[in-house]
Amino acid sequence: MTPLDPAKLPAGALPNPLIPGFNPDPSIVKVGGDYYLATSTFEYLPGIPVYHSTDLLSWTRIGHVVDREGQLDSRDVPTLGGAWAPTIRFHDGLFYVAVTDAMARGTLVFTATDPAGPWSDGLAIEGAIGIDQDLAWDEDGTAYMSYSGLDTVSGTIDGHGGILQVRVDLETGKALEEPRSVWSGTGLMFPEAPHLYKRGDYWYLMIAEGGTERGHSVSIARGTSPAGPFEGNPANPILSARSTDRPIQNTGHGDLVETPDGGWAMVLLGMRPKGMTRAFSALGRETFITPVTWEDGWPVAEPVILNPREGGFSYEDDFADAELDGGWIAVRRFPGAFASTEKDPGRLTLSSDGAGLDDARPAFLGRRQQSQVETISALVDAGVRESAGSSESGNGAGGLAVRYDEAHHYSIETDGTTITARARISSIEQSWTHAAPAGPLELRIETREPERGAGLNHLSPDTIALQAVIDGETVTLAELDGRYLSAETAASFTGRVSGVYASRGAVAFDWFRSTGREPS
Repeated sequence: MTPLDPAKLPAGALPNPLIPGFNPDPSIVKVGGDYYLATSTFEYLPGIPVYHSTDLLSWTRIGHVVDREGQLDSRDVPTLGGAWAPTIRFHDGLFYVAVTDAMARGTLVFTATDPAGPWSDGLAIEGAIGIDQDLAWDEDGTAYMSYSGLDTVSGTIDGHGGILQVRVDLETGKALEEPRSVWSGTGLMFPEAPHLYKRGDYWYLMIAEGGTERGHSVSIARGTSPAGPFEGNPANPILSARSTDRPIQNTGHGDLVETPDGGWAMVLLGMRPKGMTRAFSALGRETFITPVTWEDGWPVAEPVILNPREGGFSYEDDFADAELDGGWIAVRRFPGAFASTEKDPGRLTLSSDGAGLDDARPAFLGRRQQSQVETISALVDAGVRESAGSSESGNGAGGLAVRYDEAHHYSIETDGTTITARARISSIEQSWTHAAPAGPLELRIETREPERGAGLNHLSPDTIALQAVIDGETVTLAELDGRYLSAETAASFTGRVSGVYASRGAVAFDWFRSTGREPS
């Protein structure tokens, strides 16, 4: 089958979001007839998923750059720390990912001969302190690292930094010169996300500006040398949704790529805000795609058009395999630290050391919420014994949760006698209880479109119902406003992650299911 060429498709025919759910800061590379795309993961592990495609339209996750201890120093990073804005590139037979380990190791470069992994331990680059590192090579093999001068290693962010650049030795991890400023964009705040390309006689430096919120945009400059000087495009910004009514907002942080038939496209991040004023983005920053043409030596990007894939989404895990699939992620530690499908084959067992969802390293195993309307469910057994051979009954507690960060999450759990639904919104907490029947219990969290009517429901992106199935009947313990689990309210850089957790002792799950669709 001949691959579809996004550059020759109408903009509305491209699937958007291209990779739904929490998949921000996409970077892409074409190697022969294959495409590889990587996104940010911040405090979640495994980190930096790598997706593969042959047509730019259908994508499969093939692995992670960070899949073992020591590659990122994520254990104690604050919310928003960890893996920021990877750039994936290929040079001279080797794949490279340059990334910021924010608030921890700083600038890192990982390498692999196979993008599915394994990847190297990560080489720290001395003399290139900033974020959003890019790699490019000139004709003689000299490596150039361009990056934003924002400093997150110290935990501070200066919104008026420019784009800096150094030549780097990728064998020793040392900058070969003092950083130099190569472009500051058009004057908007947060010039970041640089990518350097050679096309024809010019080197192009494309960046994001305006912050990753509603003012986000893409601008570009060009020069005859990879080191500049660079002249800005008179038509900048070449892409932005600011001050428009487009359903996809916050568009920016783009990366250019050649399409299968020689055209061009841009992958980028965006958000899908909902509610009457379209003020709240439940799923966070997702990966989108849009066609690009060239006019007078400059790229021209089409507006990003919403076009969800048909047929909805479904996922089921009966935990029959010895290893968890790569869609499961955990917070500041790898799933294997507290999750096992081998302790009780055919079931997932989570073991909590007493840390709950409010803590930095909960026993929480989640998946990215991909659809605007979604239901997750699981069969939960809180009566698991702490160790093999124990004659004592279990004293565990756990269930289902939808999480943005440790200060923003909704959950429903059972301890074998009581069902507790809970909402945590910053410093505010509320809970609801119901008697639990004996034995394993099916719990559900349903995300649905809010009922439009009196009150403030019309402002919310969705309603989240916390439920239990008791004697064949669905009992709703709480119906909660979804705006408090959104990017704008939580102010986190991730998105909703939904899954299973243990808050005390050991808890087993026979199965987990997730189904979703886009709003009608």
